[in-house]
This record gives sequence, structure tokens and C-alpha cells, in this order.
Amino acid sequence: MNFMHALTSAWNERNSLLCVGLDPDPARLPEHLKGQADAILHFCRAIVDATADLVCCFKPQIAYFSACRAEEQLEELVAHIHSRHPGVPVILDAKRGDIGSTAEQYAIEAFERYQADAVTINPYLGRDSVAPYLAYRDKGVILLCRTSNPGGSDLQFLDVGGEKLYEHLARLVSDEWNEGGQCGLVVGATFPREIARVRELTGNMPLLVPGIGAQGGDIEATVRAGCNSNGNGLMINSSRAILYASRGEDYAAASRSVARETRDAINRHRPSTSVAASP
Repeated sequence: MNFMHALTSAWNERNSLLCVGLDPDPARLPEHLKGQADAILHFCRAIVDATADLVCCFKPQIAYFSACRAEEQLEELVAHIHSRHPGVPVILDAKRGDIGSTAEQYAIEAFERYQADAVTINPYLGRDSVAPYLAYRDKGVILLCRTSNPGGSDLQFLDVGGEKLYEHLARLVSDEWNEGGQCGLVVGATFPREIARVRELTGNMPLLVPGIGAQGGDIEATVRAGCNSNGNGLMINSSRAILYASRGEDYAAASRSVARETRDAINRHRPSTSVAASP
């Protein structure tokens, strides 16, 4: 699967800019799943099957799996998405950042072990730390740019030659690192003004936007600031609000309801020419 082609198709065919983040917290799983073998897999798989037609991508966060020694369940989950919902891309949220042979191993982990279609990367170590991921020409490489956490401004707002560091990074990725058209950027929904600035600097580059739902980002402001010239260009992530819509046995149905509501709320603010009637 070519990530960028699959993402564009998902935006159009599923009429959705919604990304569902898969962050399974064992303490918040429905009671009937607790203590079961492969509970994380069962939980996430049910969420995926309930929401796949409503999303443009899924984003499993690797720490939630590795902390529970559930890496094999993550492998099975990604394989399930590819098998049951072909064409829906999977972004491995790993935020890796290292150089040389170590970066090469992280790329193998993301793209060969887990079979992810894209991965999130910390660009602090520069282009050579990103190159091993870019070597996989059909994969997406999504770099942290303007993050949603309050402390992001500690570094991302530093002045570098008359512009903020996050602006410099957005320009650098767009103008120099994105030769293969594989790159995207992470920009938090809690900063719509910065989303608009990144969009201005990067043209139609895809933006992964965390921070709506439990983190309080404004959907309307995010969509108006971040949609590209085609009326898409965004992967607006919601995790906890969808995953934990119910603690009962109806959790998958409840997650579908919230996912549909979120997708439709996003679509209400997209340019009207880019949005068909929602099923």
C-alpha cells in the first residue's frame, strides 16, 4: 500500500478526515474483557470493525502495547486492519528519533515488523535521522512540528533567523525533505493559528492533528485553519473520547456513535464542495 495514495482515497471514498487513535489503557477496558488473554487485541479490533467506514486512518500508539507486553497483539491488530479493511492506512505513533543504524532498526520495526503504512518521527536529530524512514518510498513519514502539549512552546517557539522553530521545520520538510512526497507534519488542534501558519508554509502536505475530544481542541477552528486546497489534507485524531465512550459490553457500538458524530462535526466545517452527503 502506498500511504499517500491510500490516504487520499480514504479522504474521498469515506468522506472523512477522522483518525481514530488506538491507545488501549488496561485500566479503562470494559469489565467483561479484563483478565482475558489478548484483551487489548479484542478491544481494539472491535473498535476498528465498528468505525472503519467512518475514518481516514487508524493510529495505534506503540507505548500502550509495549508497556503491557502486547507487541504481538499490535502486530495482529495491524494485520487485521489490512485484511478486513483494505485501503485504510495505519499510522504507527512511535515518535522515534535516532541516527544511523539505530534509525534503520526503528524503520524496520515500524514498516516490516508491524507493517505500518506510516510512522511518527521526532525530527530533532536532523535529516540523517529521518532518511532511513524515507528509504521506504511507499511509506508515510510524519514529523512532529507544533505539538499540542503546553510545553511544546519551550523549544518550538524559539526564534531561529527571524522565524519560530516550528515554522523553520515546516518549511524545511516541505522544501527539502519531502522529495518523495512522503512527508506529513504533526500540528496540535489546541493551536489553530499555528495550524494555519503550517498550512501556509507547506501547501497541500498532510497534517496529523491531535488534540480534539478529551484534549479540548476546537473542531471548527481546526478544520478552517487546516484544510488544504482540495478540502482535505487533515487527519484529525480522536482517541479517548471514542475508545471509552462506554465501559459496558456495548462499547463498540458506543464508539461508532461518537466516531460518526465526530466525523460529521468535522465535515460540517469543511468547504462545501469537498463534502458529499454522509451515510
